[in-house]
Amino acid sequence: MTLQHSFRLAALLGTTLAATPALAVNGHYVPGIEGLSAAAAPPAGLYYRAYLMRYDIDSFRDAKGDAAPGSNSGSVNALAHRFIWMTGKTFLGADYGVETIIPMLDVELDLDVAGRSFDDYGVGDVFVGPVILGWHGEQWDATFAAGHWFDTADFDADNPASAGKGYGTTMLTLGGMWHLDAKKTWNVSALSRYEVKTEQDDTGITPGDSWLVEWGIGHRLENGLELGLVGYDAWQLEADEGAATTAKAERHAIGVEAGYLWPSAGVMLKGAAYHEYDAEGGGLKGLESEGDAIRLQLTKFL
Repeated sequence: MTLQHSFRLAALLGTTLAATPALAVNGHYVPGIEGLSAAAAPPAGLYYRAYLMRYDIDSFRDAKGDAAPGSNSGSVNALAHRFIWMTGKTFLGADYGVETIIPMLDVELDLDVAGRSFDDYGVGDVFVGPVILGWHGEQWDATFAAGHWFDTADFDADNPASAGKGYGTTMLTLGGMWHLDAKKTWNVSALSRYEVKTEQDDTGITPGDSWLVEWGIGHRLENGLELGLVGYDAWQLEADEGAATTAKAERHAIGVEAGYLWPSAGVMLKGAAYHEYDAEGGGLKGLESEGDAIRLQLTKFL
């Protein structure tokens, strides 16, 4: 592996949460930040949601899934602020809303493969979503959303821990949830994100399109506590245009989640832990991280 590839390997790592990390496969959105019931848009009103995430990198994997030589590790601590406004208006039979996400990152990488360590912290690239559409049936929910991650954060092509990515990303969202019983104590859900990127000005590389799915199987107990199995699968669908390699990244993880809603306080709290069991690197990064993530999610109905 060349030193140039080593510098690139984490240029996209942990740069923003989406809500943001476990780390994005090759775009802005980081899978694992939503979990159970993520595919159901909330009722009319204004919401604040905070995502606090810790991602510990155990190793970096190449295009064959093999670990890079040496001791390569790192961590990402991220806090993302998300504001959602469901307007009370409808469009195409769906509840209509808008959103924005402001992520804050602290990234540290210790890379034997590059012969040095890297770090950065600060505000990441900002997301603006002018479209949220939520449909609701007796035992099902469906959501479509569209928005753009703007290239607003600082980016250094020589620092793979940069808080910014150096390019923008248009993100399309589609998801659904099905309640398995009339009392809605059991549910299955899937939320997918498709990302299309712009050219990274500092390198002239345009990252390939990517697609990911977050899924969950949840059960709500009589006391209101919801428990479930969660996971995510993410794929880079196209090779990076202008890169030295045609390899494409991917990542897969499984985990558990618990959540509780306090209706009188207008507060919902969720916690989840994920283990990544497979990762393959490629494209702009050269390598893909593999590790474990812990997420806390606080939602306040304003």
